[in-house]
Amino acid sequence: MAELEKLCDRADKLLDRLENFLPVTPPEPDWSAGIAFRWRRRQNCGFIQPVTHPHRITLKDLRGVDAQKALVDQNTRQFVQGFSANNVLLTGARGTGKSSLIKALLNQYAGDGLRLIEVEKYHLVDLHDIVELIAQRPERFIVFCDDLSFERDEPGYKALKVVLDGSVATVSDNVLIYATSNRRHMVPEYMRDNLDTRHIGEEVHPSETIEEKISLSERFGVWVSFYPFDQEQYLEIVRCWLADFGFMDMNPEIRRAALQWALGRGSRSGRVAWQFARDYAGRQQSSNRSGI
Repeated sequence: MAELEKLCDRADKLLDRLENFLPVTPPEPDWSAGIAFRWRRRQNCGFIQPVTHPHRITLKDLRGVDAQKALVDQNTRQFVQGFSANNVLLTGARGTGKSSLIKALLNQYAGDGLRLIEVEKYHLVDLHDIVELIAQRPERFIVFCDDLSFERDEPGYKALKVVLDGSVATVSDNVLIYATSNRRHMVPEYMRDNLDTRHIGEEVHPSETIEEKISLSERFGVWVSFYPFDQEQYLEIVRCWLADFGFMDMNPEIRRAALQWALGRGSRSGRVAWQFARDYAGRQQSSNRSGI
């Protein structure tokens, strides 16, 4: 009897291990649970998970990027209205509002059926599966890939190229890809890549390595560049965020503190301005509560 119990116990442990290798039926997405979603993987199975607390930033919160805002807003409005629109690549200086602009557009057009699915770089190989899951939905979907950078041979790099433009199957009309990157071409560019460039007469023929590196970004129909802010733009963003926290007076003391904050971080960006405003507001509120 003891031997039988031992055998049954070993069989149970073996079955527990085998279950990790068996295919899992992914849960059906709860599309009513929110406006933003993430692609997740568990036990070799991908599924779409609602984001319970999406970022509620609005277009009016973004300052110093009016031209970029207008361009991407127009493309997104066309898409939501059912007209033709392009995939979008937002590149440039860090902290200038690339990701925030996409989130603000989601909040702007969520009532018109716009939804967002965030996909991490390591899951881009699942793009075809994601597109298949949402192809028949009535909503309009932005597949959002944030802060992309690749080595040339990474699987996600190839998968993104194919989905953008290159597969035998076209992408559904209700899906666009919006990506952000600090690099225009999203892959490292080395001096040695230029050594293979050929000069034939007066013509310059770039090397195949360079052609490969620019081929991904060229598949985005809209390129939007973001640039570092100057001092006055930075201070204007600080003033707006402080007003959002209830501090309406931008006096010389606050101005000096904001500039020192930016100097300490080596950057005048919207992100740095927001961080300063949060710090300043928090310190003032804490001092008032403590009676200091």
